[in-house]
Amino acid sequence: MSVTKKDTTVLQNFINGVWVSSNSSHTLNVPNPATNEVLTKVPVSTKEDVNAAVAAAKEAFNKWKKVPVPKRARILFKYHSLLSDNHEELARLIVQENGKAFKEAYGEVQRGIECVEFASGAPTLMMGETLSGIAEEIDSEMFRYPLGVVGGITPFNFPMMVPLWMFPLAIACGNTFVLKPSERTPILANRLAELFSEAGAPPGVLNVVHGAHDVVNGLLDHEDIAAISFVGSQPVAKYVYERAAAKGKRVQALSGAKNHHIVMPDADSDKAVQHIISSTFGSAGQRCMACSAVVVVGDNEPFVKALAKKADELIIGNGMDDEVLLTPVIRKEHRDKVLGYIEKGIAEGADLIRDGRKEMSDYPEGNFLGPTIFDHVTPEMTIAKDEIFAPVLSLLRASDLDEGLEYIRKSRYGNGATIYTNNAKAIRQFREEADAGMLGINVGVPATMAFFPFSGWKDSFYGDLHVNGKDGLNFYTRKKMITSRFEA
Repeated sequence: MSVTKKDTTVLQNFINGVWVSSNSSHTLNVPNPATNEVLTKVPVSTKEDVNAAVAAAKEAFNKWKKVPVPKRARILFKYHSLLSDNHEELARLIVQENGKAFKEAYGEVQRGIECVEFASGAPTLMMGETLSGIAEEIDSEMFRYPLGVVGGITPFNFPMMVPLWMFPLAIACGNTFVLKPSERTPILANRLAELFSEAGAPPGVLNVVHGAHDVVNGLLDHEDIAAISFVGSQPVAKYVYERAAAKGKRVQALSGAKNHHIVMPDADSDKAVQHIISSTFGSAGQRCMACSAVVVVGDNEPFVKALAKKADELIIGNGMDDEVLLTPVIRKEHRDKVLGYIEKGIAEGADLIRDGRKEMSDYPEGNFLGPTIFDHVTPEMTIAKDEIFAPVLSLLRASDLDEGLEYIRKSRYGNGATIYTNNAKAIRQFREEADAGMLGINVGVPATMAFFPFSGWKDSFYGDLHVNGKDGLNFYTRKKMITSRFEA
């Protein structure tokens, strides 16, 4: 079914298959981070809007759960086709509202499409298990069933990929969904809902409610929401987990990160520099798998100099310009917070070898900050511990791999870590001892594909079952066991 928006100046919510205005008159501007030109306004919706969306999803669930799994999959196949047909348009929308470079946005769209590909395998994914003869004349079977209405709360940094981590798989499993996208990047969410409706999804199966705290709390507290999937900052992730779990909901809450990259003396320096630069400064450092701390093992001054030189050569600018890698951070307020971290790093004794503040005056209209690198950072410094979520890199020194691994163990976060080396013994030690859930060997961004779980550890994740892969399938389904006796 095709839908038409009633209002282009203020985004609308998508409830029960139609676009409806929020009950609230309160709106927020949605600016382009590169220019701060206002693209549209987003409503700060109310709990009443949430209630309407959940009611629509609950009503739709009664029918959707009975739709044969292959028929659900066919809708996802159609959705996959529509997303592919609109690949470039979706990437441009990401650049406009998020600010990242077009090449990265194009890649994000592809990763989102891959999530739909995975969910389209629902007939296989939803298969149960059987065992005949568990006792004399007794067989046992396991079937998977959906939970009901599921809520998703997504961040600004991946406005396409993260929602597609959630609702395609949840819906493929027979659930219905209420999505609360980031109020900083709401435009793409509406386009995703529009295309999903065009693919044939019945009204109420996917709903979108824009807003802030009231919408989040409305989802966390609603008695008809069976599960919550969240991606965002650590304090909010902890809050979401505790509040929703206290209501008896299933929760998966992906949180912050401080990802360490260990550079061993035998590493290919040129390739390590290339991977670290891309990982640290791509997406303006605003991703939970970004390299934010490099552990330099041994006396490797040529590597440090090469890293700083490469940072000097980065092209900064609007994400729609070719060859640009470093784009703006999402808001001026966030940049101001990052500037405070830079001052703190200087005050605590770190050596600022590349000051990104000098580029700010070159781009007065946008939220730009040049590549920033601190050297001789120690683990107790604030910039070594906190997730800064910006193009700021800390270099720590270690005498050997054991010391580097100790830095990772001491971090409160455990999302990802990488080692650059060709030494098999070092690789195995790193694999066995690095205290993080996603590891890279000579890989800058060791993010997993949709068929594997995105498996952060420690304060990088709250819950038991991660997004994607078999974890995602288990999160969105519940199992029913049948034991049968066949008597003559």
